[in-house]
Amino acid sequence: MRHRRLTARASVAAVALALLGLGSGPALAQPPKPSAPQYTALDLGTLGGTYSSGFALDADTVVGSSTRAGDDFHSHAFAYDRSTHVMTDLGTLGGPESTALDVEGRYVIGDSSLAGGDRRGFVHDLRTGRTRAVGTFGGGDSHVTDISGHTVVGSARTPGNQNTHAYAYDARTGTMTELDSPVGPDGTSTAAGTSLDRYVAGTWDHPGTPFEGGHAYVDDLRTHTWTDLSRYDNGVSSKVTSITGHTVVGTFQPEPDGSSGQPPERGFAYDIRSGVWSDLGPEMSYRPVVTGHTVLATTRPGAYRYDLRTRTLSAFGPGPGRTYINGVAGKFAAGDTNPGPFAYVYRVDTGGFTLLPAIGGVHSTASDVDRHGAAVGNSATAPTDPTSPDGVYHATLWTIRRG
Repeated sequence: MRHRRLTARASVAAVALALLGLGSGPALAQPPKPSAPQYTALDLGTLGGTYSSGFALDADTVVGSSTRAGDDFHSHAFAYDRSTHVMTDLGTLGGPESTALDVEGRYVIGDSSLAGGDRRGFVHDLRTGRTRAVGTFGGGDSHVTDISGHTVVGSARTPGNQNTHAYAYDARTGTMTELDSPVGPDGTSTAAGTSLDRYVAGTWDHPGTPFEGGHAYVDDLRTHTWTDLSRYDNGVSSKVTSITGHTVVGTFQPEPDGSSGQPPERGFAYDIRSGVWSDLGPEMSYRPVVTGHTVLATTRPGAYRYDLRTRTLSAFGPGPGRTYINGVAGKFAAGDTNPGPFAYVYRVDTGGFTLLPAIGGVHSTASDVDRHGAAVGNSATAPTDPTSPDGVYHATLWTIRRG
């Protein structure tokens, strides 16, 4: 998922209240339906094997995984140069497989198996060709989640693989830092994302705490300030699902009121600078993600967008099934629909919804999108079996057709 970027300090609270205003429920708005842009689908090929899949992109690079010649059971991470159209095998950390999960500038992050079977996160420098393994806190495994600038976040196992603790990793120096939290050796913490090369947001838990099941948090790496967001929701549990700029979103489980059973989960948004926390309602409770001042969440049918400035809620998607949101950046979101899957790009500011073409077959899924509306994922090649609509799946790059 892409995680990217109010004014004089005196106006921060007022602007944040406008963005995340508390009050009555949201008004339901009907999104406009402009003509959709046309997209071109590019088959990125493979590393010699049969299958490949794209997971993330920036302006210069697409990353993902692909099988290699003679081995369709294990995949290697790849980086595809959008200018030269060359796909490079990034190798592994000694084991049989690896996956590249995100890219920002010169750094690619992902996970790889080791020769002994454990898994580690890795950071690959596209300029130097060097790959660093992300360590652990005494256990066997580590995992990467997100990157902002040179800051990589994820989680790593503690001794005996008893728990996982969140970390921040400096891609320039290879320094790994356990994030501040009250978890202690018996607790768990994970990092859902990072923004502005500074903030980390995620979920922590500790046996016996009042809201056992998860607490949302934000950690400021510069000031070493750690904020427990569960103090705002008066609920049973909460978790972070996305962070962009100074906005964190996630879900929380309200406390039962005694009149009925367990109430439905609800979405929330939190402004880091002002400390304003907002209840976004039950419509925003499934995997909410944030881009700019807009929160998106899957529902049935379709999906919802919530404008944090106006507190309006709008439905989007083709229906009648779910519209999954897999990546956001700037004014764009991308994902796939069910029934399907059919890849799409959605323009948040205009409401334009575009189903993306496959590369010969029928089905496809988009994993990520950039600020210019280009998307990456995988789609089916032309079928070789006349009884099937699809051939094998290849990593696919979709770009807006100009002219």
